[in-house]
Amino acid sequence: MFTTEMFILMGESLLETLYMTLVAAAVSYVLGLPLGLILVVTDADGIRPNAPVNRILGTIINALRSVPFLILLFTVIPVTRFITGTTIGPTATIVPLTIAAAPFIARMVESSVKEVDRGVIEASLSMGASVLQIVWHVMLPEALPSLINGAAIATTTLLGYSAMAGICGGGGLGAIAINYGYYRGETDVMLVMVVILVLVVQLLQLIGERIARKTDKRIR
Repeated sequence: MFTTEMFILMGESLLETLYMTLVAAAVSYVLGLPLGLILVVTDADGIRPNAPVNRILGTIINALRSVPFLILLFTVIPVTRFITGTTIGPTATIVPLTIAAAPFIARMVESSVKEVDRGVIEASLSMGASVLQIVWHVMLPEALPSLINGAAIATTTLLGYSAMAGICGGGGLGAIAINYGYYRGETDVMLVMVVILVLVVQLLQLIGERIARKTDKRIR
């Protein structure tokens, strides 16, 4: 089974998996980061409390987070087709991956930013800093190591989701595991795909942890 053609296919599928995962992670952060910051700012203990906005946004985020990825994958097919013009392939898979990850990232950002020392924020407020200045110059820099760790966790979670997408033509390593490993009964192929996915997860997590350490001002 492990012919030259199979190794070429595995290499292409690995690139597809990384493409889906990294692009979806980047787009998810573009959406999830501001949502998480809005949750923090409008919280009852935030610098601009706004209960209606916080409650409505929190409800929407929780609702999206509660939908299992495979169900979401099929539910947003019309949206995927509208955006990408197709429902199969790595590019199409980025759409449901982003929709699934953005709410998760928003909550992770909220948790990370809430760890920032309240005294630093109050000091900035006393000096007349605006909300935007506090968010940009205080909250984000202070929470950066935690945000990077969260980004690594979110990316590895997306990697697992991308493998699930192989069941409906998403491509990547998941497609090989399902089409060649499961449907054809080639257990060794499935195990190799699992090993590759585990190694990629470990690598991404290691990179995230090292970057977080370098940005952590508390580490000497």
